[in-house]
Amino acid sequence: MAARGPVVVVGAGLSGLSAAIHLAARGREVVVVEARDEPGGCCGSADLGPYRFDTGPSVLTMPDVLAETLGAAGEDVEDLLPLRRLDPFYRLSFHDGSHLDVVAGAREMADNVRALCGPDEAARYLRFRRRLGAMFEAEWSSFIDADMTRLRGMARPAALLKLAAAGGFRRLDGFVSSQLTDERLIRAHTFQALYVGLTPDRALAIYAAVAHMDTVGGVYFPSGGGMRAVPTALAAAAEKAGARIRYGVRAERVETDASGVAAVRLDTGERLAASHAVIACDLVRAHAGLLPEAAGDWRLRRPRYSPSCLVMHVGLDRRLRGRAHHTLHFGREWAATFAALASGRPQPDPSLLVTCPASDATAAPDGHSTLSVLEPVPNLAGGADWERLTPRLERRMLSRLADLGYGDLAAAPRITFDPPAWARMGHSAGTPFALDHRFRQTAWLRPSGRSRRVPGLHFAGMYTAPGVGVPPALISGRLAAARILEGSR
Repeated sequence: MAARGPVVVVGAGLSGLSAAIHLAARGREVVVVEARDEPGGCCGSADLGPYRFDTGPSVLTMPDVLAETLGAAGEDVEDLLPLRRLDPFYRLSFHDGSHLDVVAGAREMADNVRALCGPDEAARYLRFRRRLGAMFEAEWSSFIDADMTRLRGMARPAALLKLAAAGGFRRLDGFVSSQLTDERLIRAHTFQALYVGLTPDRALAIYAAVAHMDTVGGVYFPSGGGMRAVPTALAAAAEKAGARIRYGVRAERVETDASGVAAVRLDTGERLAASHAVIACDLVRAHAGLLPEAAGDWRLRRPRYSPSCLVMHVGLDRRLRGRAHHTLHFGREWAATFAALASGRPQPDPSLLVTCPASDATAAPDGHSTLSVLEPVPNLAGGADWERLTPRLERRMLSRLADLGYGDLAAAPRITFDPPAWARMGHSAGTPFALDHRFRQTAWLRPSGRSRRVPGLHFAGMYTAPGVGVPPALISGRLAAARILEGSR
């Protein structure tokens, strides 16, 4: 009977809500406790007067994963959370004034490459695109969408051989540059290494799968409500399936007995009896007090964090015309910027990701719009003086935006999030991207999704496999639920 007892999920972010949906839909009693007053976790929002900004992920890929999560509760994504595919997925703007629109369709994309780089590079691109597809196929079912809590999860000879044959164990920059010759196109398919917290010369080529998700699979956006609509829809589906979500309460301690997880103690003094707990929040902070000592994981003895980011959200008193939803403005420098970031210094000539969600009518009043700009920066482990550094980086960003044609934004209402701000929001080392994805923090070597010494204790979210991003977070929640449903204590 104990194994069929209540499940307490700590955190109503994407992974926690995914776990709750899969568990509740299968008849388990589920209580989600969330310290904030709304769902979302990292996928949050902020208001500034009449403007609303998405403060978490802005790039949504692999919509089938989201559809599968909602589908577990009997919900149709088109009814609950209609999505539209962006066109273009990205606009890549280069320092020489040229640009490349990343669009749907192999031939359409090859035409854009041909116009930018010539017919020979377009032919190379089509061959490279097929290699990306082979890489993604080799990884998805065996490593990304698979449970890595046991070492045998990595010991899959056929899958490893297939991945090696696709070039997955080379360095990302070398893999891409062996297929493509135009530097602009190489940058277009290697900048995604920063998504996993690494520079292109340190990331394995297996992370070319991220470029496949972005440039081939496509980038999507909710038709209304911005990215905040994603956790809102997930929470609604979880509650409809029978889960109970309690907002504004904080889990203070996971209590155990001789059989494993026994309860979760809340800051209200309540004790929620539980046979299982799913910890879906910042894992390093959870080990600092929420979890019993026996739950310690050797993989977290020397955590290596991803770089952080400086994000400026700006409210505009005008509409932006002719801008793509996502534009990546590449700097002139490349290797030097990554070297600076790796050494804990601000990039001398950073690339900027500018998001203009013009289709989100809820983000700004009529005739107005919003703009969000992201610059990769060191995390707090670098020891920078952010009281001095943040204003300097803000001024540089505003100047750069003016040079790029966005106008003088110095007097516009704005909110800036820097590493200390991310730390205040609960992110270890001041980075919202958790641990980086170096080899020793990948798959089974990433913090485990299940405690070996505390039966009934499970983990989900960016700190566990498969890792950082919206689809991985949703997958990690499903994997945690699957372990509980199969009776794993």
